[in-house]
Order: sequence, then C-alpha cells, then structure tokens
Amino acid sequence: QVQLVESGGGLVQAGGSLRLSCAVSGSIFSIESMGWYRQAPGKQRDLVATIIIGGSTNYADSVKGRFTISRDNAKNAVFLQMNSLKPEDTAVYYCNVNIRERVPWSVRAYWGQGTQVTVSS
Repeated sequence: QVQLVESGGGLVQAGGSLRLSCAVSGSIFSIESMGWYRQAPGKQRDLVATIIIGGSTNYADSVKGRFTISRDNAKNAVFLQMNSLKPEDTAVYYCNVNIRERVPWSVRAYWGQGTQVTVSS
C-alpha cells in the first residue's frame, strides 16, 4: 500500500515563499513521475508542475519562473519551492505520484491529502 504525506502549506503574504514537501512510502516498484496540482474554490484541479523519472520538468505558464519542482529519488520525495507568491496562487495543493506496478503491469496514480496555501494581498 502506498501513502503520500504532504507538508509545508500555510499562510503567507504576497511576494513571500513557501516550500511544499511530499513523502511517498509503501510498496513501490518504481516511480514514473511526480508532480503538484492545485485546486482553488469552485475551480477544477489544475497541473502546477511535474518531474519525470529522467528529471525533465514541466510547469504551468502561470508559475514559470516563480516555482521550482525537485525530487529526492533516494527518499521518494518531491518538493515544490514557491517564490514570489501571488493571491491567485491560493489553493489546496495536491501531490501526485505515478507508480509503475508489476502485477498487473501498469501505472497507477496516487494522490496526497492536500495542503492549503493561502496568499494574502
């Protein structure tokens, strides 16, 4: 069984920084990709950033140049450094991990419980 534990959310003023962490534990064959999504009230869940097994990253246009995703393969952890935060970054942030499973041979998505990020103006 796989578990994701997120931490690092909170309240910050516009222009400030936060760092989100997500630790993955349990029976893991291999991790294909890791990422962060966010969902603001009344809106759909949107991609923020992803990092794949080879290290390539992808960012939403709205966070490029401000957010940085990274991972620690040895610890099965993913991080999101958020700088120059804006009120429109306010949302619940969810960690996503896509794990290769052997039986059956497939990729399964797992989600964290979400962590609130609030940016005041």
